[in-house]
Amino acid sequence: MQYVNLGQSGLKVSRLCLGCMTYGEPGRGTHGWTMDEASSRPLLRQAIELGINFFDTANGYSDGTSEEIVGRALKDFGVREDFVLATKVYTPMRKAPNSGGLSRKAIMQSIDDSLRRLGTDYVDLYQIHRWDYHTPIEETLEALHDIVKAGKVRYIGASSMYAWQFAKALYTAERHGWTRFISMQNHLNLLNREEEREMLPLCAAEGVGVIPWSPLARGRLTRDWNASSERQQNDAFGRTLYQQTEEADRRVIEAVAQVAERRGTTRAQVAMAWLAQKSQVTAPIIGASKVEHLNDAVAALTLSLDASEREELEAAYIPHSVVGFQ
Repeated sequence: MQYVNLGQSGLKVSRLCLGCMTYGEPGRGTHGWTMDEASSRPLLRQAIELGINFFDTANGYSDGTSEEIVGRALKDFGVREDFVLATKVYTPMRKAPNSGGLSRKAIMQSIDDSLRRLGTDYVDLYQIHRWDYHTPIEETLEALHDIVKAGKVRYIGASSMYAWQFAKALYTAERHGWTRFISMQNHLNLLNREEEREMLPLCAAEGVGVIPWSPLARGRLTRDWNASSERQQNDAFGRTLYQQTEEADRRVIEAVAQVAERRGTTRAQVAMAWLAQKSQVTAPIIGASKVEHLNDAVAALTLSLDASEREELEAAYIPHSVVGFQ
């Protein structure tokens, strides 16, 4: 496993981050396809054995049970200080005013709730899950700065927003001397490359690490166009991400299959290698419900695609509507 600094910080993370939305009590929250604790633990252990030290979850995943499962597993499988544990704030956890969003009140409550569920004294990377249109960014950033200074959070990151919003947040933090975001968790893969236009250049210019979610487009890049999976059938949010450009997306998926066949490798490795080789990308966030998902992701780090292969994979892409964070 390779380890690199996240952005311009001194925090070293594995070149893969294990996304833990897959692990949570089924039937809790909006993710009906998740794996319970007994099924999740072998995969978390395997990730650690493969050298992954970076784990990403969120308060809203499976009503907080993802944080509970991940927290217990990391406590049992290693030394807390050896792991980089990331979670998020924004999702309402109760049907009540001030539950959710990025107000000072919500952030102060959410970090304490996450720490309790995770069973730890601190989070390495605390990320705002979405932009809060109802709270001034100054209020959000000062609250995040305060929980860093209180020792509850080591670093802060952001996820899924417009580039102008992220630029505003970076500028505002610098102007006030508040803690600065070191990472951007955004939606980037061969079926959605809109982040290449503004967000990736912004992150490169500002020294911000990029940790993309859904690197395999919810698995669509790993199988034939007409094939499906239990998650795809039950993933309502995923359906909103890939339904406007089906003909072009089908050609991209076919190109992945052709490159994989010539290379004698899997489609997952090809799609992941394309993403991992992008100069702005620090660590793709992978989902794993099977051991082979982890093995494919690790193998992709040493699969070097040449310029003609990258061009072949990118040729059919057409502009997509911005989805996932409005």
